[in-house]
Amino acid sequence: MNDKAQRDREQKIQIIYGLHSVIEAVLSGKEIEKVYVRKELYNDRSRDLIRLLKDKRIPFQLVPNEKLQRISRKNHQGVIAFLSLIEYSNIENLVPGLFEKGKVPFIIALDGITDVRNMGAIARTAECTGVNGLIFPEKGSAQINEDAIKTSSGALHILPVCRTRDLVDSIIFLKESGLKIIAACEKGEYLYHETDLNGPITLVFGSEEKGISDKILHLADTKVKIPLMGKVNSLNVSVAAAVLMYEIVRQRRWNPC
Repeated sequence: MNDKAQRDREQKIQIIYGLHSVIEAVLSGKEIEKVYVRKELYNDRSRDLIRLLKDKRIPFQLVPNEKLQRISRKNHQGVIAFLSLIEYSNIENLVPGLFEKGKVPFIIALDGITDVRNMGAIARTAECTGVNGLIFPEKGSAQINEDAIKTSSGALHILPVCRTRDLVDSIIFLKESGLKIIAACEKGEYLYHETDLNGPITLVFGSEEKGISDKILHLADTKVKIPLMGKVNSLNVSVAAAVLMYEIVRQRRWNPC
């Protein structure tokens, strides 16, 4: 990659370099997608940074210097941060606020969706169907980058997006807050259109490869499936999500909450 192409790439994805610069960015409240820290970086300031990232719940990863060098050959001092392209919300603040406003919460939870275009497509449909929030774990999920935002047609700038350290804990919080947990999976016990999807609800979707984790399936109040008539044994996750989101729209129109 030539110097101009590298500069264009860095500007496009908004990278901050250097230990002190990243600490200042975190302290100033900048929205940060993730931070890479060189594995061999051991000093008081690097320990301060790690504690700060943990306290602010900002995803970080300890990586070899070679990975940092592939991202940039600037004087990064062993630390590179990627600024977020969107502003994240907190699910523990979002849901109580919805109840206070007299709204019936409609949340989408994504367990292990790693394809940015699927993420963007789901967000686009979610915004169109009146979903109140999208939640996913900070590890093992697609990065909200320009491709995701483009695929979402800008919905990721409108829809409240929540990033959680532990999706299982967040699902427990949603369940305890009075939301039904509906897991969409091939082995669902009920057909989606024969299931009551009214009231406060969280729809959970997993990756096409691994599906929804067993821990979250155990927490689900109901597991639903979409009937398949052809030889292909699964739908793209963004298509499946669209089918179920619009079923909720249909049911709410006929049975207003």
